[in-house]
Amino acid sequence: MANTHQQLVDTKRWVIKIGSALLTRVGDGLDIERVRWLSGEIATLRAQGKEVVLVTSGSVAAGMQQLGWTKRPHALHLLQSAASVGQMGLIQAYSAACKQHNIHTAQILLTHSDLSERGRHLNARSTLHSLLELNVLPVVNENDTIATEEIRFGDNDTLAAMTANLVEADVLVILTDQDGLFEADPRQNPEAQLITASAANNPELDGMAGESKGELGRGGMATKLLAARRAARSGATTVILSGKQADNLQKLSRGETVGTLLWADNEPMTARQQWLVGHLKPKGIITLDAGAVNVVKQQGKSILSVGVKEVQGKFTRGELVICHDLSGQEIARGLVNYNADEAKKIMGSSSNDIEAILGYVDEPELIHRDNLVVTG
Repeated sequence: MANTHQQLVDTKRWVIKIGSALLTRVGDGLDIERVRWLSGEIATLRAQGKEVVLVTSGSVAAGMQQLGWTKRPHALHLLQSAASVGQMGLIQAYSAACKQHNIHTAQILLTHSDLSERGRHLNARSTLHSLLELNVLPVVNENDTIATEEIRFGDNDTLAAMTANLVEADVLVILTDQDGLFEADPRQNPEAQLITASAANNPELDGMAGESKGELGRGGMATKLLAARRAARSGATTVILSGKQADNLQKLSRGETVGTLLWADNEPMTARQQWLVGHLKPKGIITLDAGAVNVVKQQGKSILSVGVKEVQGKFTRGELVICHDLSGQEIARGLVNYNADEAKKIMGSSSNDIEAILGYVDEPELIHRDNLVVTG
């Protein structure tokens, strides 16, 4: 974990994300010169001994340009069509540019479901680690040609953070068309001050982050802040950095103060904990009484049915649920041992009474501590 720019000098593994606003220009298609610049910067970083994973946006935007569209469509099938057209040129451009620096590239296409299913999650992690060991540059993009929810709501800022978790990166660099995170939108307030460094979980940052106003990109500072917090789960430091300044990446590698550095201010989670918290979608909410909250947060124990006050949602055994305290604040997430109907029947009851209530007993715990992550 690095909480100053100078500490980045000794870091080894970087994930670099570049967005559509930098890679494409309205009316001109893919910005080949930007691709060549980035490939050269990555070559320099690798020559300094750093391992690099590249997360790239641009397939939808590049496809839009090839198809002659000036506005991002809303229809899912049109977005997927644009992605399938644009992905070909995007990867070819990276391959050709990196070849000039004797860098082998590998295309990795992911969706959220690839990371939420435990086996596929581990396979993706293993492949990325193997490519780094082989000195190959992984080029990661969301599989927009088949993704559904992700393409509608997502941006590759989130994918970059998940990738940083997967490879246990030291640094996540998010290249954008702004100099970093400002106290206010600098396009509306020229006097706004740049935030040079902060803890990723600093709540004051939320009011400073805004949504994207670009025609090609979908992310904004809000998604970048969320990405920094996701990356912090594995101990990665995030830097939001302008990709318009040609030497910014080299300044960063030298420890100079550029962009906005957001350091991880919590203890890093294990890989399994990151998977539980970051890659699974919660299916319900379980409200705990004060005693249960205390044993979970202070003693790290399992959740028993006796400490449950309310059950919401529809979930089956093994699915992820959020655990709230009586005020509605999230305190943990975990994989539940009973479905929603069963949980409602046994809530408030002793574990010894589960068999009498249900006619059977699977586990004495509603959520075992090995499948539980404290989040608040």
